[in-house]
Amino acid sequence: MINVTIFKDSSDLYRGFSLVGHAGYAESGSDIVCAAASMLSTNAVNSIEKLTDDEISYNVDEDTGLLSMSFSGKSISNESKLLVDSLVIGLESIRESYGDTYIKISYKEV
Repeated sequence: MINVTIFKDSSDLYRGFSLVGHAGYAESGSDIVCAAASMLSTNAVNSIEKLTDDEISYNVDEDTGLLSMSFSGKSISNESKLLVDSLVIGLESIRESYGDTYIKISYKEV
């Protein structure tokens, strides 16, 4: 299962996100749930990095299926908010289509 955590602060501002695990929908290399979640999250990180001035840090570990990203500044741009909103919509769509067996989304206040 892919465990997604969206991190927000007490003001409901995004502070980052983390995806860890493998969906287990199909064999490695054929798992469309894993591929979709990986592409959405990687695209979000790349887009934030290239299209905004927000400072971020991120980690990737292909063996564990980890991709984590956090914002370094106290606030984030409207563009970054929109990009993370888009990521969340995409991940929720995957969950709605394939179920909680393969992807779980939670929110954590930091």
